[in-house]
Amino acid sequence: MDVKDLNIVNPSRILGAAVVGLGVGELHAEKYSSLSNCKLCLVYDLNKNKAKRVAERFGCGYAKEFEQILNDPQIDIISIASFDDAHCEQIINSLSAGKHTFVEKPMCNTFTELEAIKSAWNNCKHSLKISSNLILRTAIIYKWIKKVISSGELGEIYAFDGDYLSGRLWKITHGWRGKIKDYSVMKGGGVHLIDLMVWLTGQQPTSVITFGNRICTRNSEFSGNDFMTSTFKFDSGLIGRITANLGCVHRHQHVVRIFGTKATFICDDAGPRIHRTSNPEESFESIHLDTLPVHKGDLIPNFVKSIIENIDLTSETQAIFDLMSMCTACDEALAINREVEILYL
Repeated sequence: MDVKDLNIVNPSRILGAAVVGLGVGELHAEKYSSLSNCKLCLVYDLNKNKAKRVAERFGCGYAKEFEQILNDPQIDIISIASFDDAHCEQIINSLSAGKHTFVEKPMCNTFTELEAIKSAWNNCKHSLKISSNLILRTAIIYKWIKKVISSGELGEIYAFDGDYLSGRLWKITHGWRGKIKDYSVMKGGGVHLIDLMVWLTGQQPTSVITFGNRICTRNSEFSGNDFMTSTFKFDSGLIGRITANLGCVHRHQHVVRIFGTKATFICDDAGPRIHRTSNPEESFESIHLDTLPVHKGDLIPNFVKSIIENIDLTSETQAIFDLMSMCTACDEALAINREVEILYL
């Protein structure tokens, strides 16, 4: 496919989609198959039986090899939901084949991989769209608090705390994550809270320091840190603290605390709420909004729309590269045991 052809706006066009990796990727397939402006053509998984089952569920074909998807002229979009260490190569191959690419988080594992992906994107002169599944942005509570912050209702934001409480230690002790060399729980889970931090505050950190431990997995074969905490500095004076906690004895949850000079927002086990006073005789204001996305494919419809209507996603894509720059800086700071400046591509 000629790259220049991808810029043609055709609102009536039906896009062909393929999904690679059928864990969470099965939910990608479910979303594509529900769209009137998209056709799910192929699915692929290393487990051929799973690929056949999912293909039968959605009435599509299944690919025996990833290259089959790359070479199929019907495919306009490749949705990558494979193991994390496969993302980089598959993204680059997808772009080289002229396919728009939607990828699960994290986009990649190292800064070198990030450089390679951005180079591939630059080579296609940004005519191909890339997005990542930063799904917490679709939760109603975070859309709401973003508007509240922008209105100045919380005052000046001076601290942001985000805790990724996984409560699913088996994912790194018995799952595929534990088999990936130098697997980072910050990239695998904390990335969601880092993304919320920069998206909600509208600010980018300049430096980060990280600490970690592997107390919960000390008797397992997992060699990485199952707990990481990163502290970010911002030019405004804002401090952000993000933790990725895979070993916690806790249900899976995202905890967010946003401290402003006028009010404080907290979302935890007690539900989302705003404290507008420090007076112990006055109560907080409960916010009755959903804290989780409706569906893990909720970002896909707008991605498809952006292709059909040729909506410019350059700034959104750059924000994803920036996010991955922050995540790789977290791991670098942990490795060298000191604060590092964040290098943005």
